[in-house]
Amino acid sequence: MSTETQGGDDLEDRVANFLRRNFPQIQMHGGSAAIQDLDRETGEVSIALGGACSGCGISPMTIQAIKSRMVKEIPEIEQVNAQTGMGGDDDMGGGMSPSFPGETVDDDGETDEGPEAPF
Repeated sequence: MSTETQGGDDLEDRVANFLRRNFPQIQMHGGSAAIQDLDRETGEVSIALGGACSGCGISPMTIQAIKSRMVKEIPEIEQVNAQTGMGGDDDMGGGMSPSFPGETVDDDGETDEGPEAPF
């Protein structure tokens, strides 16, 4: 990762704080956001969304929100690349396809019926 610190203001910390502050729902829903690369000279940052974000139907909207908000809030950032790694052929760590109730089998050999209703 090509990060440089200027004074006491660390750009990587500000990007990480931005993600935690603006997108707490990522972690609340079992997802994660990690800085893959940060280039201070070009103002480009690459973010990987993982965990439950891989296969989530609203992850494209989350990615768009990250891209539009980060360049507005952090003046040094000029371009944001964010991916879930769903393609599996990039360097963002692959990803998992979503599964649906009845498609998977538990360790016990039983079909996964999905989560139970709380009532």
